[in-house]
Amino acid sequence: MTTNFIVQFLKQESQHLFRMKHSDRLWHVPFMAMFAIGVPLLTGWYFDNLQAGLLACLAGLVILYVPSNLPTPQRMFIMLVCSFGFMFSYVVGVIFSFNYLVSAVVFGLFATAVHWISLYFSMPPPGSFFFIMIASMASNTPFDFTTIATRIGYFVLGTMFACTLALIYSFIVGRRYLPQTPVRIIQPVPIKTQVDYLIRALIVGLFMFISLLLGNLLHFNNPYWIPISCLAIMQGISVYHVWQRALHRIAGTFIGIGLCWVLISISQQPLYLCICIMLLQFIIEIFISRNYTLAVVFITALTVLLAEAGSSLIHSPNTLIQSRLIDIIIGSLLGGIGGWLLHHEYIREHTVDRIRSTRIVLKRRRKKN
Repeated sequence: MTTNFIVQFLKQESQHLFRMKHSDRLWHVPFMAMFAIGVPLLTGWYFDNLQAGLLACLAGLVILYVPSNLPTPQRMFIMLVCSFGFMFSYVVGVIFSFNYLVSAVVFGLFATAVHWISLYFSMPPPGSFFFIMIASMASNTPFDFTTIATRIGYFVLGTMFACTLALIYSFIVGRRYLPQTPVRIIQPVPIKTQVDYLIRALIVGLFMFISLLLGNLLHFNNPYWIPISCLAIMQGISVYHVWQRALHRIAGTFIGIGLCWVLISISQQPLYLCICIMLLQFIIEIFISRNYTLAVVFITALTVLLAEAGSSLIHSPNTLIQSRLIDIIIGSLLGGIGGWLLHHEYIREHTVDRIRSTRIVLKRRRKKN
């Protein structure tokens, strides 16, 4: 009985692991995403300032938020809003990185606000993921007040280039692929749904705070990936999908870490790392909407290279890979627990009822006064 259950479980999960889904993503979107991060990266390499190129490259990920079903003016409006959101995410992370406790508290509050906004405006995937990822990576950078303005400037240049690229892309493909009639972007949200969104955001913010604080308390070296892994798993659709996503991420992480180790072991030359980052981004855009696990393999390798390509740790592949692997496993376990709380109907409904009763009590007291 137990053997049959295990066999059926492994068979079912293997089908999920390797199933390729249909995608409506246009074939040239991966090329646009690759150029958005590749051009700033190669520019930084050319001027012998790879760290600046990596910052601008990270900002170029905002190109992933370009919608495919809106006319050009609305597309650019969303791009500008997301670009300012990216910049704010980086600024929040960098400014408060002087103290790990303050940084964890601010990061948790920021994650709560960003996740609530993404739910309120029904942002399509990747939603709040990259905003929180940027804040997490910025929170773990060494604090140097004299270089904050310079780093923010490089980041702003990356978002500006991504917006320019999105505008050119929209003009080229707009007449053939994009609608011309404006679409209503913001839809009214009932109060009951807003409260539910708030509960979800508070749970996400709490676990972002815990994951970042835990990494610093354990004295991990740059534990930026613990909150990122935690968030990626908490974005599951149901309790089953949360744990399924946790298993998929851990499995994909092992392979992705191995891929990253192979890439770093071949060479640590800056130009080689730039080309690897561009190719990984291109591959991610192909698989992200077709197979989550395959995308995780390349996302893991890409994120490690983005964060570590300009550091001295890149020359010690074994140490780097070991630390990142531990980070991701811890984050995945935290994400599984947080996802269970996030999608547990009784807990959410009980919390909503408590909030409503508190509001009623406060209103009655105001009337008496």
